[in-house]
Formats: sequence, structure tokens, C-alpha cells
Amino acid sequence: MLQVAKGDRAAFARLFDRHQQRVVRFCHRFVGDAHRAEELAQDVFVKLYRSADRYQQTARFQTFLFRVATNTCLNELRRPGRVAEKVEAAVDDDEAPGALERASTGETPDQVLEAKDVEKALQVALKSMSDRERAAFTMCRFEGMAYRDIADALEATEAAVKSLIHRASLQVLKHLDALKAGDLPAGSAA
Repeated sequence: MLQVAKGDRAAFARLFDRHQQRVVRFCHRFVGDAHRAEELAQDVFVKLYRSADRYQQTARFQTFLFRVATNTCLNELRRPGRVAEKVEAAVDDDEAPGALERASTGETPDQVLEAKDVEKALQVALKSMSDRERAAFTMCRFEGMAYRDIADALEATEAAVKSLIHRASLQVLKHLDALKAGDLPAGSAA
């Protein structure tokens, strides 16, 4: 990012190539709409590029990147006129994050169906979380970020992040238990 601040476009291209898919996945899990997630990820990188001259290396780049991504997603969720049903679209089999990765793993049809049901239950759980819980859970469980980095990205304390992740994890367990008990019909965990 320091190279980008000096006008190095090739450095920006490398940053984009390295982090673009992670940002798209994060935005998708956050807003629940694959197409909008692509657009939001583009917005994140535009914001990074435009603010490169103001970037200060006070934390890891990943932390800075996810702070920008979180704020962009929060702004999207708060946007007047946003269609709430878009969040529910995330439980569609073909749009669920990870659907394409599972399709090429050689799993049996039953395993793929079970994985899709778990993914749908997870999407419902994510939708039931507060924005900050969803952000912290997604950064921790799907992006593998450390609590300290998540705290920096959310501008919170590590204790607050642990609490957010704990509450979010309880939501996920609740929805997975409902799936296991048959309270969420197979094929439509909504």
C-alpha cells in the first residue's frame, strides 16, 4: 500500500489480485447478495486507491482492508431504499459462498446436498446477527483473522470482539441444531 501511495499502479494490481476474492467473499457473507458483493468489493478497492496517499502503516494491511470493507458493507446496509429481500437471496444454492468450491471437490450428491443445507443454515444465522457480530464472525471464522486484527478493523477492544464472536457462534449453533433437528427443512433452510 505504501508503494501504491507513491503512484505504483502495478503494486495496486498486485494488492487487488491478492485480496479481491477474500473481499468479495466477505461482502457476500455480509450483505447476502453475490452480485452486490462484487460491486461492493470494487467500491472497497476504489476507496483504497483514492485514499492511498493518506494511508499510514499503523496496523497490518489486512486490518486496514477489512476496516474499509466493513464500513462499505455497513453503509450498504444502511442505504435508504435498500431492498431487504436481497439478504434472503443468499440462501439460494447457486449464490451461497462456497457453492462453486464444493461443486469441484468430487463429493457425492448427498454430501453436496448436506453441505448446501449447512451453508443455508449458516446464511440464515448470519442474517440473524447484528452487523458487528456478522463482521467479527466472518473475519474470524472465514478469513482467519486474529482477535487483535478484528478489534482494529472494527475499532473495538479484543474483549468486545470475543463477545461478538461468542454471540455470533451461539446463533450459528442454534441454526445448525435446528437443521439437525429437522426444524429447518432440507433444501430450504430459510
